[in-house]
Amino acid sequence: PPGDTAGCTFCHTSPEERCSTCHQRHQFNPAVARKSEQCKTCHWGKDHRDWEAYDISIHGTVYQVNKWDPTQFDMSKKLADADYVGPTCQYCHMRGGHHNVQRLSTVYTSMGMSNADRGAPLWKEKRDTWVSVCDDCHSPRFARENLQAMDEACKDAGLKYTETFKVAENLMLDGMGEPMPKDLAPDWSGQHIWSLKIGAYHEGEKYGGKKGESGEFRMSNCSDIERVCFESVGYWMTYIFKGMAHGSWNDATYCDGSFGMDRWLVKAKAASEQARRFTALEKKAGINWVPAEFWRKGDYLDQLSGMKIVKESPGKTIFDLCPEPGWLDTH
Repeated sequence: PPGDTAGCTFCHTSPEERCSTCHQRHQFNPAVARKSEQCKTCHWGKDHRDWEAYDISIHGTVYQVNKWDPTQFDMSKKLADADYVGPTCQYCHMRGGHHNVQRLSTVYTSMGMSNADRGAPLWKEKRDTWVSVCDDCHSPRFARENLQAMDEACKDAGLKYTETFKVAENLMLDGMGEPMPKDLAPDWSGQHIWSLKIGAYHEGEKYGGKKGESGEFRMSNCSDIERVCFESVGYWMTYIFKGMAHGSWNDATYCDGSFGMDRWLVKAKAASEQARRFTALEKKAGINWVPAEFWRKGDYLDQLSGMKIVKESPGKTIFDLCPEPGWLDTH
């Protein structure tokens, strides 16, 4: 719905391609674009916690305390000439003024939700690039040790989210997920596939859909245990990765990072246990539970693309309706 997606579209449309998004239309001052706050408009929040991780890290603290002092942070200088007392977002990610931010972006994919370094040549190249930025102020060994610490934190997080997903998977396969995908309104793509059937994680028709078809993460109108899985990986694991990447260790632990994943794993187990107990009781009492109608159509679900596709193009999904590859990225 427009009200729900206003914050998404503000960043993920034309602002991604405009100079004025960072340089500010009514000012267009390079000195402004060199300040960390300029990234804050888009790069913050639960599922991309860049600003918060930087802001409460030692680097962010140095910046906040000294940013008013031009002898410590002279924003009139080009990034290539700058001699800052601590790094800004731009100093590391746009080193020397290079505008391809992804060149000095994260080692991992999917906001840190992939596994740790497995030795791929591309990752070695990215790590070496990261170290070359860190050693402006630190030793290369210090930088590599921090990258290794990030690996270990992500490995632990990977074990937790794999176990959380397994709890939800077993519940769904046993037909006890409440409600099941067939009982819900279609997802945004017009499908009734289990939301956690993502890529190669849960392949096969037993998860809904045909072989090779992927589900879509649902952030609403789904079972509570599916939402818990989404938050575990999309929020808490992101806290861990972003925290470790930016030197914000509190984010990776107490601030819903590792501790958040622990809580959500227990939450998933408790929800599964309760669903299994209810199913056993209902079976014994002869109760045939039928999901409430609101799962199929809520106050706003008729505004979603999935409902529109089902009504206007029965048997089709949004992927069938795309006239060419890449169409979804621009429409």
